[in-house]
Amino acid sequence: MPESPADPPGLDLALLRAHLDRELPGLVQGPLRADLIEGGRSNLTYVLTDGTGRWVLRRPPLGHVLATAHDMGREYRVMTALRDTEVPVPRTLLLDPGADVLGAPWYLMEFVPGISHRDVAPLAALGEQRVRALGLRLVDTLAALHRIDPSAVGLADFGRPDGYLERQLRRWSTQLAGSRNRDLPEVERLHALLAARRPVSPAPALVHGDYRLDNVLVGDSDSDGEGDSDGEGDAITAVLDWEMSTLGDPLTDVGLLVMYTEVAGVGGGIIPSAATAPGFPKPDELAAYYAESTGRQAGDLGWYVAFASFKLAVVAEGIHYRYQQGRTLGAGFERAGEMAPILARHGLSTLKEH
Repeated sequence: MPESPADPPGLDLALLRAHLDRELPGLVQGPLRADLIEGGRSNLTYVLTDGTGRWVLRRPPLGHVLATAHDMGREYRVMTALRDTEVPVPRTLLLDPGADVLGAPWYLMEFVPGISHRDVAPLAALGEQRVRALGLRLVDTLAALHRIDPSAVGLADFGRPDGYLERQLRRWSTQLAGSRNRDLPEVERLHALLAARRPVSPAPALVHGDYRLDNVLVGDSDSDGEGDSDGEGDAITAVLDWEMSTLGDPLTDVGLLVMYTEVAGVGGGIIPSAATAPGFPKPDELAAYYAESTGRQAGDLGWYVAFASFKLAVVAEGIHYRYQQGRTLGAGFERAGEMAPILARHGLSTLKEH
């Protein structure tokens, strides 16, 4: 008798297979196997295979999960809605909003080939011209997202744009309170300054909420051995990780993209380093290109970059909290506790406060 595939943490393959056979009969043909994708710091992502087909399953992290975070239904809905738009997304297959199968909600989507550029070396190997082209293509894709009419894709009720920034500050402050067991005075100071200087939002749009280079997949133009010196082959094949998407202030996406570029490689690789590759557009160039592509001026961009720093500090503290509980999977979590103060200082510096 062949050996049964081992269950990775967070998955019961027998229960999962039985559920898939009921809901999507004929999809899985052989023994189901799963591998956890390393590198993620929030939701858990697995590649499933039966030896012929491949799919991707997403579920919340194990253990400590904050209210409103890790929303599987939200990711599933927005990707389903965007299927026929200019924004590339994986095809969604099945949502299970309950906890009977995996102990938490989860969804299944198609496997999209491509590279998630997190580390600097593989991206730098493409050469400066291709790196620059990819960086600008990243902005083009964000601009395409912000041009979508939410009502045209069934997302008119996907969020409440009025008061968005105020609610965001309150939400992230609440999440910080739910994940902390130590004093973080710089994070608290940053929050207070953000609240005091909150700008007036521009016209609302569909926002991703976590838009950055390593949350997209890039087609491998070198797969045929020929390459593509002008970068035309390095297409973005999918935008991933939609758990924080909503209707709101589009400049929050721009600020976050700029912030990740500014702090790339910080923390010994905890923050992705790919944006340090020679040729990748500088933060001010990303903002200017976005404004040119959309006609939206980047307003008080410093505030949005500082807000992105605050959000990421809260995320880092949540990861640190789960790590202390022994509820993280994979490597690289042991240094998460360093990040909240570092990110808070970056945000304060952006606001010219030290």
